[in-house]
Amino acid sequence: MAKRKEDAPPAGSPAWMNTFSDLMNLLLCFFVLLFSMSTVEESKLNELVAAMNNTFSVFSGGATAIGDGILISNGVSQLNELDKYINSTGKLSDSASPEDKLEEYEKSGDMQILQDALEEQQLQNNEELAELVDEAVSEGRLSDQIDVSFTAQYVQLTMKGALLFDSGSDQINADSFEVLDKVGVILERYSQGTIEIEGHTDNVPINSSRFASNEELSSARALSVFYYLADHTLLDVSNLRHAGMGERIPIADNSTAEGRSKNRRVEIRIYNPS
Repeated sequence: MAKRKEDAPPAGSPAWMNTFSDLMNLLLCFFVLLFSMSTVEESKLNELVAAMNNTFSVFSGGATAIGDGILISNGVSQLNELDKYINSTGKLSDSASPEDKLEEYEKSGDMQILQDALEEQQLQNNEELAELVDEAVSEGRLSDQIDVSFTAQYVQLTMKGALLFDSGSDQINADSFEVLDKVGVILERYSQGTIEIEGHTDNVPINSSRFASNEELSSARALSVFYYLADHTLLDVSNLRHAGMGERIPIADNSTAEGRSKNRRVEIRIYNPS
């Protein structure tokens, strides 16, 4: 009996190969898409890390990466301080720059943040100004006669009272004219706002025919320096202020001769224009 002849297979690839090829193409596209999404620009990553650091205090103690963070690098023994990190989450750290604080103020409207930012910016400006003034004092060979300091509000030049005046007098010594001339040049160069001249004394009572108290003596000494600067510099007199503080603000112990010498002084303050 003759056998039935089998039908010949259709020409070309079997039908299931088409479906398999489509699936492979889709998988390839999917992995290419994942690879493209995983590529991160280093600059943007650094910006993100800096933002996290300033805003959430993620890194501290000099750490530069997550692996160096206090909680991780010091182990689980630091977990008892976790509440400190939780409480600080979302708050600006003390080391945040004034620019960061201003940005935070714009978001929150918290006036305390704005005040802190402005004060820190003024402190930075006055620190830079104090460095310039101190350099000018050194160049003028006045470092032994004048101390330079600063706050967020002003840069201060402090001169010993014995340098400018004889005991109980408000008349400027002729020997100190050169010092005041150099101070005037510094003020002309670096002052842009109000300049305040304050006279200070020790707590030894005075009762002379000219001055009835240390208040009057300190006021007269401040006024003498005011007049000298007004007459011998190009400073705008409308920006000059003078005041006598008497013995009310000592900077040293009045029970010693050295302390009383430091308290007898004249302070000239260059105020920040802002």
